[in-house]
Amino acid sequence: MDWHYIQPVDIHFGNGMLSCLGEQIQKIGGKRGILVTSSSFIENGLVKRLLEENPKTICTIYSGVSPNTDISECDACSDMIRKEQCDFVIALGGGSVIDCAKAAAAFCLDTLPTSVYFEGKASLPVRKLPLIAIPTTAGTGSEVTRVTVLMDHAQGIKAPLKAPVFYPTIAIVDPELTYTLPKYITACTGMDALCHAIEAYWNTNHHPISDAFAYHAANLAVRYLEQACFEPDSAIAREKMAEASLTAGMAFTLTGTTSVHACSYPLGAMLDMPHGEACGLTIDRFLKINAESDNDGRLKRL
Repeated sequence: MDWHYIQPVDIHFGNGMLSCLGEQIQKIGGKRGILVTSSSFIENGLVKRLLEENPKTICTIYSGVSPNTDISECDACSDMIRKEQCDFVIALGGGSVIDCAKAAAAFCLDTLPTSVYFEGKASLPVRKLPLIAIPTTAGTGSEVTRVTVLMDHAQGIKAPLKAPVFYPTIAIVDPELTYTLPKYITACTGMDALCHAIEAYWNTNHHPISDAFAYHAANLAVRYLEQACFEPDSAIAREKMAEASLTAGMAFTLTGTTSVHACSYPLGAMLDMPHGEACGLTIDRFLKINAESDNDGRLKRL
């Protein structure tokens, strides 16, 4: 078997880890940063906390990110980065926020609109501004992947873009940020993490490293997702789901996803449903289909 594995993201995991943000900004030499987030974190005071703790380095905020990030939102974020002459980006939020920030951190260094890259009319960039990704959900693993998922609402198209430029520079994974997630979102994002793990494991591009991460992530999700939904104050369940999401992201970033995610994009575009829920609608059926061709017993072991 020929394979390679690369994980260029500097990962910091643990309860209370958000407090190291200032140190990480210094590490990348950040002077003027943009905080990409959603309005809910402005309303609950988390943005205020970050501004108070980093008053000299966070100079502006972009909060216009919707659950299914539109390409126009990436354009608006890129424009703000250029206007404010930012030299680094912080993403605080779920997968949509992080994906928007990943795209904007790369696209802002040119003048082409996001649609040109989204439609494949131009090669994806190779340079980006330094990006610190701080997930607030346990699901997408976007903080450690080379994938950004965007949508063109006008055309009704949702699709992933994949390139090394989309790897964040630093990931700060603090399970405490997921404590306030409602049960429905906990379930949706957790299902996304479980599907990442399963799809990486049965993927034709799998290798020993992705297998190890995928098996570990799936085991955690099966053990702790239901508990995280019904016992939202369980520190162990929240921490283990954050770990599942992170390691599932490390599993699939190079193998890619498979049939479940392929179906999830049109489902999400047509029905405007959360990505994880769209994945959950087909995972059981594809498990049955793939089990029929499980000649080497890999799926049975999973």
